[in-house]
Amino acid sequence: MHYRNYGGTGYQVSALGLGCMRLPRNVNEEKGEAPVNREKAFELIRYAADNGITYVDTAFGYHGTESEAVLGEALDGGRREKVKIATKQPFGEMKTQGHIRRNLENTLKKLRSGYIDMYLIHNIQKHTWADIKKRNIIEEFEKFRSEGLIRGIGFSYHGQYPAFKEVLDFYDWDMCQIQQNFMDLEREATEEAIFQAGKKGCALVIMEPLRGGSLASPPAPVKAIYDAHPVQHAPVEWAFRHLLNYPQVSCILSGMTTLDQLKQNIEIFSKADAVPGCMTGEDKEMLARVKAKYDSIVMIPCTRCEYCTPCPQGVGIPEVFSLYNEGMMFGAFDQPRRGYMWTTRFHHEASRCVACGACEKKCPQRIEIIKNLHIAHEALKGWLE
Repeated sequence: MHYRNYGGTGYQVSALGLGCMRLPRNVNEEKGEAPVNREKAFELIRYAADNGITYVDTAFGYHGTESEAVLGEALDGGRREKVKIATKQPFGEMKTQGHIRRNLENTLKKLRSGYIDMYLIHNIQKHTWADIKKRNIIEEFEKFRSEGLIRGIGFSYHGQYPAFKEVLDFYDWDMCQIQQNFMDLEREATEEAIFQAGKKGCALVIMEPLRGGSLASPPAPVKAIYDAHPVQHAPVEWAFRHLLNYPQVSCILSGMTTLDQLKQNIEIFSKADAVPGCMTGEDKEMLARVKAKYDSIVMIPCTRCEYCTPCPQGVGIPEVFSLYNEGMMFGAFDQPRRGYMWTTRFHHEASRCVACGACEKKCPQRIEIIKNLHIAHEALKGWLE
């Protein structure tokens, strides 16, 4: 296993980090439940800690708020000292300043630990950033650090580059966490975020390197590009190597569900050349062709122009179509279904459509929106968590 500097903290972490958002589950569709399979999760976490992985990432809300407790129990009895734990408190749970402390105290109990190595403001958004500053959330975290309850302060971010840059520059963060992969170089916080975090000396942790596993099993047109390349690696390894190539990246998280996935990833990250500079110019050109091929596989020709919005019933039409197209593009619907679960919880799901037709009159692409919303809903519904 290779290890990398974790920003300016003075320590290193494993290049591969264990993400605890996709632990093994016991899915019971009849009861509508999907609790963590603790036996398998314990085996997974303990194997990681015993085989070179020194960075573990979780959050308050993962697995219905169960993830932190599972991690704490798995590491109890000697393994806690082997790893750095990063966890996150979402701004939505910080209802008062008192709640912020109580949430941290509950997390510490779940983790069975007296401290957290890196505590993040979870999923900072452009529309919440002003309130985070107004509420002095960072100052609350600084109090926790002065008391020894946390040892570093960071943030996780999904969104576009300008807001990311504003957040990054506002404070001397110990770390930041962003979604990046070779499909998102010009999306999310973009490649420029990687460079800016490195320039600032801020530890940078990457999430969704495989886009929720979607990049692991390419469709035939994409596989043909991989197969024609003179250097052969599995699609999973190409996705990881793309990120390993950046010296600014401190750690790459993978939400591994099975022990076999964990072992395979440890092997990839332990190769002698799994280091910055591992990608040649030809390799980069090949991945650019892969990305272009993926981008061409779109079933509903929605451009997200948003002319169809707002829907009188609140349906998030562009969002629903984007999730459906992602499932079709990658031939894998687990990640889009999980995203649709959140769309449903916020009452923007496709099933709210009453076929009024207002959206179709405004669509410049002349998409049969009503028909396609039904198709998308049937494909995306059913995720349990």
